[in-house]
Amino acid sequence: MAVNLDYIGRTFPAAEPYEVSRVKIAEFADAIGDPSPLYRDRDAARAAGHRDVIAPPTFGIVISMANSGQALADPGLGLNYAMVVHGEQRFTYARPITAGDVLIATSTISGIRTAGRNVLVSTTTDIQTVSGEHVCTAHSTLAERG
Repeated sequence: MAVNLDYIGRTFPAAEPYEVSRVKIAEFADAIGDPSPLYRDRDAARAAGHRDVIAPPTFGIVISMANSGQALADPGLGLNYAMVVHGEQRFTYARPITAGDVLIATSTISGIRTAGRNVLVSTTTDIQTVSGEHVCTAHSTLAERG
């Protein structure tokens, strides 16, 4: 089955809210090998002008993948996930993700195109607080190898 072009522009609703904790931020920072005290020490984060510890810039992937995964797994899209590799990832921030944030994400399939024998599926995920404050937009492109 080919990837369904009718899915371009389709938005998938937010999954369950994600509560950002200091522990999860520190674990993520450890996993990527970033020793910054801003990710572990509340006093250091406050001295830098933040209300609590902040997450590394790539932490948005934790929230965005949970939601965009729902979109990409939709059987109607026709994406063969066994043939998928991650092609690109970038984030645009309004402010850092901070411990104590409760975030939701909505994902939109923003593009589908072919490149040689591959199909590139792009998603845009809007990450915001449950009260509606925009925090981050995640842009991702996956390649289904032909």
